[in-house]
Amino acid sequence: MKEERTILDEQAVRRALTRISHEIIERNKGIESCVLVGIKTRGIHIAKRLAEHIERIEGSSIPVGEVDITLYRDDLSVKTSDEQPELKGTTIPLDVTNQTVILVDDVLYTGRTVRAAMDAVIDEGRPSQIQLAVLIDRGHRELPIRPDFIGKNVPTSKSEIVVCNVEEEDKKDGVVITSK
Repeated sequence: MKEERTILDEQAVRRALTRISHEIIERNKGIESCVLVGIKTRGIHIAKRLAEHIERIEGSSIPVGEVDITLYRDDLSVKTSDEQPELKGTTIPLDVTNQTVILVDDVLYTGRTVRAAMDAVIDEGRPSQIQLAVLIDRGHRELPIRPDFIGKNVPTSKSEIVVCNVEEEDKKDGVVITSK
């Protein structure tokens, strides 16, 4: 039987997102010229929640977009013409040129997902800067990518799996570690 250890419960997730929201506002001296872009699937839900927190704090809204990295993955290989990748769409509500794009994801691991997301964003325009917000940073980077905003650093072994649950997808909020 797999052992499961809770890293963040529902309240801890809420606190982490509140803190990240304040850090985003502080680092960018407000939210003017900022856009949150969630990486499908759970990153978009986290980005929307950050936007709600930021609006409560600042009294004005921050645009929220979503990015699908399917075609940008470096491990994508199509063996037959029948196996086409499923596209979920990239939607960013404004031109990202000269904007600060804050990519949002649930778990940062090797960095390959973030690299793919940066490529997808750059295909949409030339942001003045790209920042990264993650709920969990578990280490084991394969690329030189570092988050700007972190909910929680969780040292893990490669034999562990970090599972991030969000209410919108999983009917509950929380982060757990299990073994493979």
